[in-house]
Amino acid sequence: MYRFSVHGDPGQRVAVIVIALILSFAALKTGADIFAPMTLAIVTGVMLAPITDFFERIGLSTGLAASTVLILGVSAIATLAILAEPVIWQIAEELPRIQYELRSIIAEFSNLVRGLQEINREVEEALGAVPSPTDDQSEGGGMPSITSALFMAPLVLAQALVFCGTLFFFLLTRKGMYAWLSLWIGTSDDTEEIQRRFTNAERLVARYFLAISTINAGLGAALGGALLLIDLPGPFVWAFVAALLNFVLYVGPMTVVAGLLVAGIVAYNDLMVLAPPAIFLFLNMLEGQFVTPAFVGRHISVNPLLIFVSLVFWLWLWGPIGGIIAIPVLVIALALLDIFAVETPVTETPVTEPAV
Repeated sequence: MYRFSVHGDPGQRVAVIVIALILSFAALKTGADIFAPMTLAIVTGVMLAPITDFFERIGLSTGLAASTVLILGVSAIATLAILAEPVIWQIAEELPRIQYELRSIIAEFSNLVRGLQEINREVEEALGAVPSPTDDQSEGGGMPSITSALFMAPLVLAQALVFCGTLFFFLLTRKGMYAWLSLWIGTSDDTEEIQRRFTNAERLVARYFLAISTINAGLGAALGGALLLIDLPGPFVWAFVAALLNFVLYVGPMTVVAGLLVAGIVAYNDLMVLAPPAIFLFLNMLEGQFVTPAFVGRHISVNPLLIFVSLVFWLWLWGPIGGIIAIPVLVIALALLDIFAVETPVTETPVTEPAV
C-alpha cells in the first residue's frame, strides 16, 4: 500500500505548503474582523516596545509599564478624534452645498460627453452605420444611513476592544513569547540567535516608526501652516489628519486629497477650491521624493518590489489596516530572516512613501 509522506517527495512538500498557505490566507480573509485588529495590535506593540522598556528601566513593573503605554496610546487616539470632530460636523452641515457643487461639475462633464456622442452619431450616419440605442440610466449612491452606522458601532467597538486587549497582553508577555518562540522554532544551540533576530526586528521596526512619525509630523505641520495662510477652516485639524493618514501608503494620501478637495468646495467658490489639495500634493511629493529617502534610507533598505507586493497584498487582505501594517510586517519578516545583517546592494532603494 502506498503511504503518503511529505518527507520523501519534494513535490508533495511543496503542494502541502501551498495548500497550507492558501488555507491560512482564506482564514485571515474570513476572520478579518478579529485577525486584523490583533495583527495591528502586535505591530503597534513592537513599535511601542522601546517605550515599555524605558518605563521598566525607570522602575515600573512590566504590568504597570504596559498599562501606561496602552493608556497613553488610547488617549492620543481619542485626542485626534476630538480634534477631527469639528471638521466632520462642518462637512456634514455643508453636505447639501457640496452635493450641489458636485452635481454641477458632473452635469458639465455629462454635457461634454453628450456632445461627443452626438458628434459620433453624426459620423456614423455619414458612414452609413446604424447607431444602437443606449440606456442612460444611472444609479446614484447615497450617504450611509444612521441605522447602518448604528449597526456598525458594535463591530467597531469589538474591534477596538480586541486591539486594546491584544496590545496590552503583548506588551506584558512579549519577552516570554520571544523566548518560547525561539525554543519552538529552533534548537537549544540557536535559541540565542533567534532571540537576537526578534530583538533586531523590534529595534528596526521601532526605528522605522520613529522616523516615519517624525516625517509625518513635519508634513502635517507644513500643511497646517500653508492652509492657515489661505484661510482654510480648521487648518491644524487637517494637519493632524494628514499626518495620521500618511502612515497608510497610497490610500492615505489619496484620502487626504479627496478630503481637502471637499473642504475647498465648502470654503471657496472659485479656482481656490483646488488650492488645498494642490498644496498637499506638492508637500507630499517633496516628502516622498526627498525627505523620506534621506531619513529612512539610513536605517532600512528594502527592494521596492517587495514593498509594492507587500502593500498590495495586505491592502487586498484587510483594506486600510493592511496598508498600515504592510511595511512593518515586511521589515519584521526580513529582520527575522536576518536580511538586514547582510550588506544591501546599491541598486536597492530605501523604504519610502511615494507621492500620490
